[in-house]
Amino acid sequence: MKAQEEGVDLVEVASNANPPVCRLMDYGKYKYELKKQGGAKKQKIHALKEVKFRPNIGKHDLDVKINRICEFLEDGSKTKIRIFFRGREIVHPEIGKELADKILESVADIGAIDFPPKLEGKNLVMVLSPKKKTQIGKDNGKS
Repeated sequence: MKAQEEGVDLVEVASNANPPVCRLMDYGKYKYELKKQGGAKKQKIHALKEVKFRPNIGKHDLDVKINRICEFLEDGSKTKIRIFFRGREIVHPEIGKELADKILESVADIGAIDFPPKLEGKNLVMVLSPKKKTQIGKDNGKS
């Protein structure tokens, strides 16, 4: 009755409470606020993950780190790959580029290059981003 007099709706806010909590408000505005809050919760925030390599890494260590990169990409996180050179290793940057190519080859089905390999000081840095779910599905269909 009071809601009708004021020209608003009686909205049950907390049905689990004892007694249930109700408010006098515009129902359309309340639904809009709930929708807005629900959208904010759905968004996942993914940090930039980083995996470090040395140019002369062993086969097994390389496989373990590539698996880790795959996990990050499947979770939807961008992954930064850093190949760092110590001492005179920087004289042979081609070894680092070959390693970067091996890594890209291994994760090509789930990741795409976001930032190509680039030498920054004594580091070779590149960033991979996950492929969208639809792209992964299309790639599997072509094989």
